[in-house]
Amino acid sequence: MTKIVLDTNVIVSAILSPKGACSKIMDLVFAGEMQACYSADILAEYKDVLFRSTLDLNSEKRKEFFEVIQKAGTLIEPAVSDMKLPDESDRTFYDTAKESGAILITGNVKHYPVEPFIMTPSEFFHSEMERK
Repeated sequence: MTKIVLDTNVIVSAILSPKGACSKIMDLVFAGEMQACYSADILAEYKDVLFRSTLDLNSEKRKEFFEVIQKAGTLIEPAVSDMKLPDESDRTFYDTAKESGAILITGNVKHYPVEPFIMTPSEFFHSEMERK
């Protein structure tokens, strides 16, 4: 089973745009076809961002996401890397993906080094469809 780490922007996009690549990736997670990996810091960021009153997100989708991620996802306690990143808050996503051998899916690839395990949602979704 493919392991993935979802950047918060992917989750927000999935909720806002139910027919896009991000939503299709979430559907794969919900169907148990992908193993979502996360750290305690990632889960805290998900909660902080997804439940902001300034974001008008579908509350049922938010709740469903949290239930699935905690029930079917895998909690990782990554070692902290010394990789230089433009935004320190992205480190937990990078480190969790690296530690778990997962693919990091993000809409902000420019925030990360160029590595084969870091992909945009579109790149990931298309590579998965080619694999099947």
